[in-house]
Amino acid sequence: MQEQKTLAPSTVNLSTANLSTAATKAVLVEKYRWSEYATCARARIKQMSNFDGRDYESKSKSQVKWWKQLSTLTQRSFVNMSRDVGYYWIRLTIYVALSLCVGTIFFEVGSSYQAIYARGACGAFISGFMTFMAIGGFPSFIEEMKVFYKERLNGYYGIAVYILSNFLSSFPFVAAMSFATGTITYYMVKFRPEFSHLLYICLDLLGCIAVVESSMMIIAALVPNFLMGLIIGAGYIGLMMMTAGYFRKIHDLPKFFWRYPISYINYGAWGLQGAFKNDMIGMEFDSFIAGGPKLKGEIILTTMLGMKVDYSKWWDLAVVIFILLLLRVFFFFILKFKERVVPFLHSIYTKQTLQRIMKRPSFRKTPSFASKRHQPLHPLSSQEGLNSPCH
Repeated sequence: MQEQKTLAPSTVNLSTANLSTAATKAVLVEKYRWSEYATCARARIKQMSNFDGRDYESKSKSQVKWWKQLSTLTQRSFVNMSRDVGYYWIRLTIYVALSLCVGTIFFEVGSSYQAIYARGACGAFISGFMTFMAIGGFPSFIEEMKVFYKERLNGYYGIAVYILSNFLSSFPFVAAMSFATGTITYYMVKFRPEFSHLLYICLDLLGCIAVVESSMMIIAALVPNFLMGLIIGAGYIGLMMMTAGYFRKIHDLPKFFWRYPISYINYGAWGLQGAFKNDMIGMEFDSFIAGGPKLKGEIILTTMLGMKVDYSKWWDLAVVIFILLLLRVFFFFILKFKERVVPFLHSIYTKQTLQRIMKRPSFRKTPSFASKRHQPLHPLSSQEGLNSPCH
C-alpha cells in the first residue's frame, strides 16, 4: 500500500507531463469531480442550501405585517419631523406671527361697505399666501425621498405604507398650523360668531396646505435636485394662484385651458370659494349710499366676486379633500413608475453609450505591440557604432 501511494503521483506526473496547461487543468478538474472531496463538498453545500432555504422561507412567512410597518414608519417619521427645526417648527412660528399681523391689520373689520373689500383681501391672503408657505418644507422632502429610495431597494416596506405613514406623521403639524392660523385670525378679525365657521376656516386651510405638500412631494420625486424642484414648485403654486380667483374672476378666465380644466382642478379656486361663502353668506353690509338698503352677502358673492352660491361651502371643502386624495394616488403611481421603468431606461442608455464608444476608431482597431519576451538578442559587436573589444 505504501508503495502504491508513492507511485501514484509519479503516474499522474507522467500522464500530464506532455499535456498543455489547459489540458492539465481539465484533467485535474475531472479527477476532482469524481473524488471523495467533491462528494463531501456537494453534500455540505446541499445541507447549507437546505438550511438557508428553510430559514429564508420562515423569514418570508414571518414578515412584518403592514400595520406594524405603518406604525413604525409613522413613529419614526414623526420623531424626525419633531427633531428637525426646519421641517415644521419654523413654519409654525411664521404662521403664528403672520396670523397676528393679519389680525392687527384687519382687527374687527366690521360690516361697513369698505369692509367688503377688506374681508375679501383678508380671506384671499389667508387662503393664498398661507398655503404658498407650504413650499418651505421642500428641502426636507428631498432628503426624505433619498432615505425612501435606499430603504425601498432593500425591500423594507411598500410604497403605499410609506405614503400613508408620511401623511399621518405630518398631519398633527399641518393641523397645528391650520388651527393656529384660523383661530387667531378668526377672533381678531371677527369673521362670524358661530363655531362652525371657525371649524370650516381651519379645515379649509388644512386641506389646502396638505394639497400643496402632496404636490411638493410629487415634484421632489421627479426632479433631480433641490434648486430645480424649488423653481418648479414655486411656478406650480403661482399658476394655481393665477387661476384661483385672486386676481381675476373665474368666469372671466379664457375658457380654453385656463377655465377648463385648470380652474376646476385647482385646489385654490375651491378653497377660496369656500372661504368666501363661509364668511359672507348670511351677512349684511352697509350700502354705498348712506341710509340705503343693506347688501346681502349672497349678492356680493355673485355680482362682485363672480362666485356661485347654488351649492354648499362643504361641497367646496369636499372637492379640496378629493384633490388631496387624487394627488396621493398620483404620487403612488409615480413611485411605482420610477421603480419599474427607470432601471429599464438606464439599461437602454448604457447600451447606447457602449455602442457609441465601440464605434470610435480607437476601439475598432487595437494597436499591436511586439512582445519583448521573444525578441532576438544581438551581441554588442553587431550593433551599429559599437566594436567588440576582442577585435
